[in-house]
Amino acid sequence: MKNKETACLSAQELYVLRHRRHHHRIALIRLLVLVLFLAVWEVCADYNIIDSFFFSSPSRVAACLISMLADRSLFLHIGVTLFETLVSFLLVILIGLICATLLWYSASLSEILEPYLVVLNSLPKSALAPLFIVWLGTGMNTIIVAGVSVALFGCIISLYTGFHQVDAEKITLIYTLGGTKKDAFFKIVLPNSIPTILSTMKVNIGLALVGVIIGEFLAARRGLGYLIIYGSQVFQLHLVITSILILCVIAMGLYQLIQYAEHRYKKRV
Repeated sequence: MKNKETACLSAQELYVLRHRRHHHRIALIRLLVLVLFLAVWEVCADYNIIDSFFFSSPSRVAACLISMLADRSLFLHIGVTLFETLVSFLLVILIGLICATLLWYSASLSEILEPYLVVLNSLPKSALAPLFIVWLGTGMNTIIVAGVSVALFGCIISLYTGFHQVDAEKITLIYTLGGTKKDAFFKIVLPNSIPTILSTMKVNIGLALVGVIIGEFLAARRGLGYLIIYGSQVFQLHLVITSILILCVIAMGLYQLIQYAEHRYKKRV
């Protein structure tokens, strides 16, 4: 009996070891791909294979980054963009949950609003940005509204669809036991929809960032979107590329935070 348990434990340990090695190997390959890309980029710029004025180079980007860190302007622009993105994201999730809940409660309301939600979700949100500027002026409010507009309607549709994918037999059981629609929603629909909510959040954090950058392109004097527009206007392409790379890091970091929360939830379940 003890030998069987030892063999089983060894097999489990071997599986864990292989799993860890696999993840370490993937992480190493990703790092090597990044290093190779940067090396090729730098060599091509140094030997004039590409025009470093238009395409910049890793060394120029690093010098720009160090310069912005020295005068602390980088922290200001990153902080503004992060704040606007997080506020937009939280508003999207809050409003999306409220609207999806109302649609779930009222079948008639969902039938009436469904085509409008589909049209608004399909509409290019950059077309709305000039209207937001006229209505709200230039400033942070306009940028936050732009961020919300990009992600909101898709969030409502995704959450509403997720609510309807919950096992109908469990809801029927609640009604059979004398429960109300409120009981069915808070005891069955909402708890079983948490994976859908987390998946929707992973998508919406990126969309909120996209909307904020669109807003900053048109109505900002601070933020990474403003730096991109300013750099392109004065032909400081290293500033543009630096800002874009920082945006990539921010997007990855925000995504990983939500993915970590999803991983913790799955472990608890």
